[in-house]
Amino acid sequence: MQNAQVVIVGAGAAGLAAAGKLGECGFSVLLLEARDRIGGRIFTRREPGCAAPIELGAEFIHGMPPEIWQPLEESAADVVEVEGQNWCVSNGKLGPCKFFSQVDRILERMDDSLPDESFFHFLNLRFPNPQQDQKQEEARRRALAYVSGFNAADPDRVGVHWLVRGMKAEQRIDGHRAFRIRNGYEDLLDIFRQRLQKYKVDVRTNSAVESVRWRPGHAELAFRSDKAVSKLIASRIIITLPLSLLKLRPPLTGAIEFTPPLPREKLDALETLEMGAVVRLVLRFRRSFWKDISAPTNGKSKTLADMSFLFSEDDWFPTWWTTMPIDAPLITAWAPFRSAEKLSSCAKSFVVQRSLETLSELLAVNLHDLENWLEGAYFHDWQSDPFSRGAYSYGKVGSDGAHSALAAPLEDTIFFAGEATDTSGHNGTVHGAIASGYRAVRQILRTH
Repeated sequence: MQNAQVVIVGAGAAGLAAAGKLGECGFSVLLLEARDRIGGRIFTRREPGCAAPIELGAEFIHGMPPEIWQPLEESAADVVEVEGQNWCVSNGKLGPCKFFSQVDRILERMDDSLPDESFFHFLNLRFPNPQQDQKQEEARRRALAYVSGFNAADPDRVGVHWLVRGMKAEQRIDGHRAFRIRNGYEDLLDIFRQRLQKYKVDVRTNSAVESVRWRPGHAELAFRSDKAVSKLIASRIIITLPLSLLKLRPPLTGAIEFTPPLPREKLDALETLEMGAVVRLVLRFRRSFWKDISAPTNGKSKTLADMSFLFSEDDWFPTWWTTMPIDAPLITAWAPFRSAEKLSSCAKSFVVQRSLETLSELLAVNLHDLENWLEGAYFHDWQSDPFSRGAYSYGKVGSDGAHSALAAPLEDTIFFAGEATDTSGHNGTVHGAIASGYRAVRQILRTH
């Protein structure tokens, strides 16, 4: 039976960050990953001849978080700011988006000093529309779409307190700005790979942890690799699993059986947090056909050549975006919340065809032409991914303190990291995950 000072479960952003830092501090570290790749919900694909990466997981850098910017700048990675125009389809008409200021006014009314409530309840209470005013109703719908789209959250369950904390955290890092890495998030993974190699961190993929038996200062892990079960002993472990897997119970794939079980405060915290749903699809065309489409703007006709985002109220794919400012014939279809629930577990062929039909309707382009122009479709259903079972976490009504409870170590033996354990308001982000990994390392160093 192998021994290690620290075993880290999960090689997503949190696990990679923690492993590199612990290795730098002189610990012997074993990193176990259930998938056949590292990165977790970072999932970049490169296609020959394509000017932009195909991101099936994390894509944007939201604001200026040092956890991401510092390593990228040190490695001279090429980062570009997202630019271009946002277009909307409303009542069947394509035009520039005009609802952002109305949505901002709604979001700014949220108050975390008042008793917590769901966003849907807040909206109906603070912004009722008994007269069915058309503009007011559109603002309400767009606000609901923002919460369910950006946060992949159920508006009837997500808590206003959690939303406000997230908005305040974004403001501190200029979160209104968005960036993308020209070569994709794979550049960040390469930086982590180099750190792991430098500090001789033992990384094992295809190794799914199934059980943890522990007492203070001692943990015994059983993990399955190549259909065989192996065991190892560590004095400390860091669990970086997605929230959905922490909530899961054996014998379902991805679940871990803890002996003794996680304490009540952990279970209570898990109950007030939820995993959002997202299905994403990247379509690669022979050319950027949207550049030839025109729409009226302030009485004039303008092409969609600078289109960055396309927002609609479509039931299947309400949000789309291009690779702006990178010039590539790629467009991403984003299906959150109810849309994801409808598409999850559907065959890829159905999802692709449904996306083309939606794009045809939104942009008034002949469906047959879209089918002929299509060169590739890249799809990932994060709900059906057994080692993710969702997109990223959010806090339900009454989740105050849940992230801190989830992040608290058990008897200085089991530590927790991952975006759901971030306590600074950056849940659901790569930088929040990285920060949580570093926080777990600091907790270990205080006990060493």
